[in-house]
Amino acid sequence: MTKKIRIGIAGYGNLGRGVESAIAQNDDMELIGVFTRRNPDELTLLNDKVPVYAHDSILKFKENIDVLILCGGSKNDLPEQGPALSKHFSTIDSFDTHTEIPNYFDAVDQSAKPNENTSIISVGWDPGLFSINRLYGEAVL
Repeated sequence: MTKKIRIGIAGYGNLGRGVESAIAQNDDMELIGVFTRRNPDELTLLNDKVPVYAHDSILKFKENIDVLILCGGSKNDLPEQGPALSKHFSTIDSFDTHTEIPNYFDAVDQSAKPNENTSIISVGWDPGLFSINRLYGEAVL
């Protein structure tokens, strides 16, 4: 049997719910837990067997998580969480404040590299697929 990729989710709004749903559809992934700033006892996940933890306890799970998916907002959450968490985990996020992506990249890179973590930033619809569509549209026009 192949070892499953152990995933953690940081933040549980619409994006976090979508990530939970996507993980459930992949047999090679296992959701270790969701980390929230809200009261964990008041959070209802799609899968009630997945544990919910306080965000402040996330560092206790360094050895149990292969990839931490950051599901916070680009305006207030990710600029702080990305660099802080990439120091301890390999991360993926959807940071989409276009003008700030170079600065955000530098901050996350400076945190992740010395700790031998991999962090993938700005993944998803925007930036990502939406940006490619915009480029195609501008090229045609």
